[in-house]
Amino acid sequence: MKLLIIRFSSIGDIVLTTPVVRCIRNQIPGAEIHYLTKSSFREIIEPNPYINKRFYLSDDLNGLLAELKQERYDYVIDLHHNLRTARVKQALGAKSFSFPKLNIRKWVLVHTKINLMPDISIVDRYFEAVSSLGVQNDGQGLDYFIPEHTPDVCADLPDSHQAGFAACVIGGSYFTKRLPVAKWNELCAITPYPLVLLGGPEDQATGDLIAAAWPDKVYNACGKYSLNGSARFIQSARIVVSNDTGLMHIAAAFQKPVISLWGNTTPAFGMSPYYGDHHSAGRPAPRSVIMENKKLSCHPCSKLGYNACPKGHFKCMNSLDMNYVASVING
Repeated sequence: MKLLIIRFSSIGDIVLTTPVVRCIRNQIPGAEIHYLTKSSFREIIEPNPYINKRFYLSDDLNGLLAELKQERYDYVIDLHHNLRTARVKQALGAKSFSFPKLNIRKWVLVHTKINLMPDISIVDRYFEAVSSLGVQNDGQGLDYFIPEHTPDVCADLPDSHQAGFAACVIGGSYFTKRLPVAKWNELCAITPYPLVLLGGPEDQATGDLIAAAWPDKVYNACGKYSLNGSARFIQSARIVVSNDTGLMHIAAAFQKPVISLWGNTTPAFGMSPYYGDHHSAGRPAPRSVIMENKKLSCHPCSKLGYNACPKGHFKCMNSLDMNYVASVING
């Protein structure tokens, strides 16, 4: 049986598909798994040993479709479910399955604050796309594979961080998903624990501001390393403090304790840190703390995010209790 799994973006969403990939491989004898994503996310799926072949979307969709048609798939598993994946499925002509995106329910939650979302992770919704194939969630959580040749970035850390550190993911795809600098400075002031700041090149200047204020406590790794380099820091951290972003899900894949910070979005969409059900096998699930202000009448205000708070106060982030975050970090 040959299957094509489609998830074009983004980092966290692709990581959240990994249990489906693993379970297909382990539960369907002889299954050949191909994966289609954007070329910018090659680093995530290249090391995955459960994938037989990888395809990457760039500018030439027609050329890609011609290449995919030659594979003659038995099934297409659509874990993105948008107009572009519909075009891929139509071109391939194979039997396809998709997952419930629940966009209407998300709209209702954003615009009326009535929560009709199921109390399950999006991972479990992904599994609905393969249920007719007899594939079930094995409860082992997410996967993230770092190639062996990835440098030991932790060797770059100062002596103050060599005995242990907390990773702080300061990046985010939208302003309203990022904890403000003042709040990070507030956290730095009340925790004695060494911190490593993580994010992309676009977050480097912000990280420099924070690190400059706390030179003996904070190491800014934003923009200095590849995604897998950042994942190395996550893997080595004692605990992770993160905005709602891809590295948060990578932390969950490594079964790290996560303090997740929620601004305009909400874990009710099904995107909170996902660990599987290790606790049901007698192994306690890692500690996961959700920091979210549910009392605001304007929260959540978007399923994606904004470049500025629509109300101007940004209370969803500014009201988060950094004393509590520090107490969890300090253990």
